[in-house]
Amino acid sequence: MRLWRGLGEVPADWKRSAVIVGTFDGVHRGHQRLLHQAREHADRLGLPLVAVTFDPPLGLVAGTLDPPVVLTGAEYRAGLLAQHGVDAVCVLEATPDLAALPSRDLAHRILVDGVPAAVALLAEEDDDGVVFDLAAVHALGKEHDFSVVGLAAGSSPEAVTAAQVRSLVLAGDVAGAHTALGRPYRVEGVVVHGAARGRELLGFPTANLDCPPRSAVPADGVYAGWLLRLDTPPEGTEARWPAAVSVGTNPTFDGQVRTVEAYALDRDDLELYGLPMAVEFTHHIRPMLRFDSIDELIEAMQRDVDRCRELLAGR
Repeated sequence: MRLWRGLGEVPADWKRSAVIVGTFDGVHRGHQRLLHQAREHADRLGLPLVAVTFDPPLGLVAGTLDPPVVLTGAEYRAGLLAQHGVDAVCVLEATPDLAALPSRDLAHRILVDGVPAAVALLAEEDDDGVVFDLAAVHALGKEHDFSVVGLAAGSSPEAVTAAQVRSLVLAGDVAGAHTALGRPYRVEGVVVHGAARGRELLGFPTANLDCPPRSAVPADGVYAGWLLRLDTPPEGTEARWPAAVSVGTNPTFDGQVRTVEAYALDRDDLELYGLPMAVEFTHHIRPMLRFDSIDELIEAMQRDVDRCRELLAGR
């Protein structure tokens, strides 16, 4: 998969392509249906399939995204797009000026001046703020010799939107988000130093993730999931561990800042500071609670860890 950050990185000799345009935040099951349709069109015409996406979502820049949080960063989203058949991804920086462009002007910038299109594949309805006037793009295509195909994600009872996934995540319904995405929901970040209570006071050393602003972080609570390294670890080194994950402000200690902290089960030897990591959420264990004593908190954490171990065994 080729990844271009901006239209200026598209090679001058890149051949005409099937180009699908959208934000695809989450690359949920609805997006996946669109991508599979696009792949079929590209294969039928013998063309490479290029996805043009926006980071952050155009709707976030325009103020129309509800809830106003982001499910996937650009690189993770590009990798997911590749998993669903895309040959190259072009990530455009979303700006207010870009969000304000009329359909024809936006399509001209992308499909004529940017990625040379033989066919433009556009969603008939988009859930992330990228809505094209198909008639205007058809007219543009006639002028510049490319065709336009409208793609429909379907209207079955199982139809998914990014807004629905965001709402599920923010409510802590990670099982529902898993169903909508076809995979566990994840957040990404760099491991930073925290209060060190997990290692020094509680006996459960955690990796404290500093997540990008506007990341969709699940509701406060305790979750089972997985802790993953996103860099290339040294040969023979593990890169994925079952984990107990805490999201919240640590109310027992009168915390004020929300954190995402993951304890790799039964591991106290990991040195992860400064590394890019991800946490995948598989099960909600319990809400965030305030305990009257540290001993009560430690007992609850041990129960949480035991429950996570049961849920994640053999996965």
